[in-house]
Amino acid sequence: MGRAYENRKDSISKTANAKSKIYSKYGREIYVVAKSGGADPDGNLSLRGLIDRAKKDQVPAHVIEKALQKATSGAGEDFTPARYEGFGPGNCLVIVDCLTDNPNRTIGDVRVCFNKVKAKIGTSGTVGHMFDHCAIFAFAGDDEDAILDVLMSADVDVTDVESEDGMITVFAPQTEYFKTKQALLEAYPALDFEVDSIQHLAQNTVELAGEDVALMERFLDMLNDVDDVQNVYHNAQF
Repeated sequence: MGRAYENRKDSISKTANAKSKIYSKYGREIYVVAKSGGADPDGNLSLRGLIDRAKKDQVPAHVIEKALQKATSGAGEDFTPARYEGFGPGNCLVIVDCLTDNPNRTIGDVRVCFNKVKAKIGTSGTVGHMFDHCAIFAFAGDDEDAILDVLMSADVDVTDVESEDGMITVFAPQTEYFKTKQALLEAYPALDFEVDSIQHLAQNTVELAGEDVALMERFLDMLNDVDDVQNVYHNAQF
């Protein structure tokens, strides 16, 4: 699963390579989470985790505050989540998560990206069952047994703990996100997370070669240019 995460990390760097795009994505997501669950991070754990991740990615405080103010004032747009699934270059599996105020526009924009690289967009559920919804935490360390003991003692339903190159990566079901994070911080209060997120990880990978590599890179770049796209998940390795 660690390899799958590395592929996902590569996807992140390709689909969110501009600071302004990152700020926009976080601002929109913070607005939606705050509007649905309240703008107080102490009472909205999803919002608190999201703000923590935004700060980790160096999103300015004024971007976060603006999104919270829009959520409380009711003056913002009415965004709803939308997910599109299909097959990318080399027949790899692709999930595109969006937040949109105009679903017709968004699916049109995403469909164009698929069509331009000879990919095929499918119906809901086409490839989603081939991904696991996981909470992922990565931090400096090398004693995976000690981490596993901490999590087991806290009754966390941990999926896997890996240690590689001085980094420990913890995988757990997305429903265990807050429980996992709390257990780690209680045991190690000064812990600094390199990765702290909930992601879709592919259950297997597809090795791309030749023309498919260039097509996949172009595909990800085009999706990055679609304002409504929040995250792209795939099982391509290249």
